[in-house]
Amino acid sequence: MSASDQDSCFQQPRLVTKKILAKPQSEGVGAVVRRSIGRPEMKYFDPFLMLDEFAVSPPAGFPDHPHRGFETVTYMLQGAFTHQDFAGHKGTIRTGDVQWMTAGRGIIHSEMPAGEGTQRGLQLWINLSSRDKMIEPRYQELLNEDIPRAEKEGVEVKVIAGEAMGIHSPVYTRTPTLYLDFTLKPHTQYHQSIPESWNAFVYIIEGEGVFGSDNSPATTAHHQLILGPGDGLSVWNKSSKQLRFILVGGQPLNEPVVQHGPFVMNTQDEIDKTVEDYYYCKNGFEMARFWRSQ
Repeated sequence: MSASDQDSCFQQPRLVTKKILAKPQSEGVGAVVRRSIGRPEMKYFDPFLMLDEFAVSPPAGFPDHPHRGFETVTYMLQGAFTHQDFAGHKGTIRTGDVQWMTAGRGIIHSEMPAGEGTQRGLQLWINLSSRDKMIEPRYQELLNEDIPRAEKEGVEVKVIAGEAMGIHSPVYTRTPTLYLDFTLKPHTQYHQSIPESWNAFVYIIEGEGVFGSDNSPATTAHHQLILGPGDGLSVWNKSSKQLRFILVGGQPLNEPVVQHGPFVMNTQDEIDKTVEDYYYCKNGFEMARFWRSQ
């Protein structure tokens, strides 16, 4: 297949418009994250609020903290994390598992490493529309073995949300979202459709790849690639090592975003009300008054 044939897979191939190296920074208590969304170069990428690649060793972690107005998606790459919240929910996700948490009107929880050594993963924050910001919290947890996957011509995909290679994820995405984990063997390529109206990005976990156009320069691990408009992404692994990356897309909300740390609403008045609710343990934070994680 020639380069021109490859590029013609889509009427308008998505090209890389911005490249961000996620540099290590401190977060939580003693934790280190590589943040690509939620930093000065990329404050917000509708509907996405934050993307962290975290590396945490005990006793570091993310002790009791609140959320309101969005969802958190935690995907373990190595090791395990234990989550517990003020509503009595507790569980441990291990390598390859996913926790999709809708914070909604309010949650206070802790996220701490569950084993020795370095625990690695990705956490994505997805904004909720104004009509969904005050819904009741909920969880969707997928074990690694229950996540749909497919393999074709040296390309494997885990479908965390959305669809790829004709298979669909069971995850319900209140804000329509695509979340795919691709592994490409050396000297392979793949072409993935993406809804034209959605924003989309790539985050490289391992190896190096060529994205968007066959003659683009290769990009290495810990880089985020913001994709321009189009109906799909083409990727090539021209190296002698495997390439692993996530492809994430989402339907923009096109609403105002006002963020105060772990609270994300549409107006400053709503943020002020949220801070008051949290401080006085009301309107979703009632159980915070006497709860502490164990």
